[in-house]
Amino acid sequence: MTPIHVVGIGLDGAAGLSPAVQKIVAEATLLVGSDRHLSYFPEHSGEKLKLGDFTQAIATIRQHLAATATATPLPRIVVLASGDPLFFGLGRLLLAELPTEQLTFYPHLSSVQLAFNRVKIPWQDARIISAHGRSLEELTQAIQQGVAKIAVLTDNTHSPAAIAQLLQSLDLPQRYQVWVCENLGSPEERVQAWSPEALRLEAFAPLNVVILLRSGSHTEPLDLKTLPLLGLPDSAFISFSDRPNLMTKREVRTLVLAELALQPGQVIWDIGAGTGSVSIEIARLIPDAQIYAIEKTAIGVSLVQQNRDRFQVANIVGVHGTAPEALHSLPAPDRIFIGGSGGNLSQILDVCAAHLAPQGVLVLALATLEHLTQALAWLEQQNAPAQPPAWQHHLLQVQLSRSVPVGPLTRFAPLNPVTLITVSRIA
Repeated sequence: MTPIHVVGIGLDGAAGLSPAVQKIVAEATLLVGSDRHLSYFPEHSGEKLKLGDFTQAIATIRQHLAATATATPLPRIVVLASGDPLFFGLGRLLLAELPTEQLTFYPHLSSVQLAFNRVKIPWQDARIISAHGRSLEELTQAIQQGVAKIAVLTDNTHSPAAIAQLLQSLDLPQRYQVWVCENLGSPEERVQAWSPEALRLEAFAPLNVVILLRSGSHTEPLDLKTLPLLGLPDSAFISFSDRPNLMTKREVRTLVLAELALQPGQVIWDIGAGTGSVSIEIARLIPDAQIYAIEKTAIGVSLVQQNRDRFQVANIVGVHGTAPEALHSLPAPDRIFIGGSGGNLSQILDVCAAHLAPQGVLVLALATLEHLTQALAWLEQQNAPAQPPAWQHHLLQVQLSRSVPVGPLTRFAPLNPVTLITVSRIA
């Protein structure tokens, strides 16, 4: 039998252990654990070691093994750990310091397992993130990606209030319901759902797990009088339920609008419109513009229409179809924005070139090197040396970061880089 037994234990203490594991603990010649864990066994007759300095505790365990190597019966060391020792727990450190063959693990229910069962939500597809003694960077990325289910192991700095502050600072197009699960398994257990706004005003027990459940886009009525004329918040738009961040971000939209060099009364194509965020911005800036938002998915066209009604703009026509086929029946454009191409970039550019008005401007927003290379190759072909150049272009690489709170501090969280290509017809 292995000499070191790592026993997971919950807030229900010794009562939560099986009779077999209780027997292992009772027969320990050395019982190692935190003050809280050791307090569950006040009548234990063996030697006890408070787990404070981990390096010192490992040295003591090794000394105990060496001193009792020839003893009969052989020593039995029990290390008490919270929940499942191999789930963001002490087990990983023990495996790094002690021979694997000397260790046996007896897991308890993990705090995350308990939390999801208390909330009554299946969790096989959840993202598990530990912010305990770490940073909120991984959580920030998960939220920006719109992950549907997230469990967060917290600490005093990265607390439920800090997570609520982070949610509010990110200007998300989607909402999250927040569950705080405190003291799981103990008589003081409390499990409650909160809005991020209310959560920031509450205090919670140190032992808690936060569960974030994505609940869709913001659908509250907008106060249009309070909205900026340019640069609408991302959170103001109704977005895709399964891909909430599939939209041109606010900072990039403002640059796109500047590059388009818009004028009153123009016809504008928004190809790959998504939620219609660029179309909405143009419609509010230039009420007499005629805007065609081309989107290949039915849900995308529906979102364009919902956002058109939400922002009370009437000069947007949602076009359900795949470019370039859907472009042939539209009025000739003065300005074109391409935010998505569906794998047909070269063909779309061919049709745009054939229809774009003299002195027209086309702006592409590209997120991949492959699409950038494809667009530049198309431009090179259009301006072949054997003929007078028909187009001029310039590139703008956009690499932006937004400030996000990190407890009492602030750091920058990067947005995905985007390359804008602005193409103008010379004649």
